[in-house]
Amino acid sequence: MINDYPQALTIAGTDSGGGAGIPADVKTMQMRGVYSAMVVVAVTAQNTLGMQDALPMPEKLIDEQFASIADDLKIRACKTGMLADPIRVRAVVRNLKKYDLGPLIVDPVMVAKGGAKLLSDDAFAIVRDELIPLASLVTPNIPEACELTGIAIKDKNNIKKAARKLQKSGAKNVLIKGGHAESSDKADDYILFEDGNDMWLTAPRVNTKNTHGTGDTISACITAEIAKGHSMEQAIMIGKTYVEKTISKGINVGHGHGPLNHWVKIEGDDLK
Repeated sequence: MINDYPQALTIAGTDSGGGAGIPADVKTMQMRGVYSAMVVVAVTAQNTLGMQDALPMPEKLIDEQFASIADDLKIRACKTGMLADPIRVRAVVRNLKKYDLGPLIVDPVMVAKGGAKLLSDDAFAIVRDELIPLASLVTPNIPEACELTGIAIKDKNNIKKAARKLQKSGAKNVLIKGGHAESSDKADDYILFEDGNDMWLTAPRVNTKNTHGTGDTISACITAEIAKGHSMEQAIMIGKTYVEKTISKGINVGHGHGPLNHWVKIEGDDLK
């Protein structure tokens, strides 16, 4: 049957070093048994040491990529990553409203692991006010959640307040990633679901600097699992497990913040 295989879409920037952005998304979706398509919003010169340069794609080319994918593929879920500036963010929002690309997972990427800004200040408000309200799930880390909500996150109560505020802004489900928290022995992620239920997911903190692309990877894994028909809760649980293994079973690449091990498999997986 034509188009019966699960397909997902990543809308983001490239990473020439291969650890984050579209390369991380494609690797993750591939490992999770999902066909991955892409809309390239920007191209970066980047490695494990940082980002040296970036070039946003012309607006017309972004539109044409969306049209080309929608004309041929059957995308069951999509995600956003690096969106660069106001022109690119508005182009993405416009196309997401135009085409049915399944549930949207928004990873509000603002700063690269090496410290380079991946979202301009004037694009920030558009992501907050126009993109996030389209999201089935938004996946900020703690610094991003602080910026998006204006809440100074110091403890778990602040995390819950930030999640509720993000949900009120339009995102159906919220995952606030705890990797940037001060705790040295564990990483606590908080999930607020559309129906008001919530939960914490805890994993041991791995002592490594090889965490480049963590946010991209968990959001891509969740997107892939949604494309396969899993519930939001199931997809998030699988995403958390997958990322934990990509870090704990790490590889050594480059001289800085190295990439994850996207080859890992989850015990008992059935990727059919």
